[in-house]
Amino acid sequence: MNKAILIGNVGRDPSVKYFEGGRAVAQLPLATTERGYTLQNGTVVPDRTEWHNLVFRNGMAQTVEKYVHKGDKLYVEGKIFTRSYDDQSGIRRYVTEIYVDEMEMLTPKSNQPAVAPQAGDPQQTNPQTASATEDGTPF
Repeated sequence: MNKAILIGNVGRDPSVKYFEGGRAVAQLPLATTERGYTLQNGTVVPDRTEWHNLVFRNGMAQTVEKYVHKGDKLYVEGKIFTRSYDDQSGIRRYVTEIYVDEMEMLTPKSNQPAVAPQAGDPQQTNPQTASATEDGTPF
């Protein structure tokens, strides 16, 4: 089973690209932190933060573009995908991404900027929760 569940803070505003046929892809970094602690012998173990690259598709990408901002707290479920590319120097690089299937915004509405819903917006009744309807393929 390929499933990732994360709760963390958005590192920057989403980057959204639109393609033919109205398809959209949004990307953003999410920081998850394991809290530090002190051992019985006095050794301090510091906080450990990991950064995750999140990818949202189509309707979820549009929802993320409208409602998610830097600093917001998100709960996401998705699948882990790794892709490779050759950089300008010809060196093979690898990128691991989470293709999000479900998302819940955990930041209280009072902390989020007000956005007026638009007619025909499938998420206008509850932008706090969104789910993917795709068949699970990356694009």
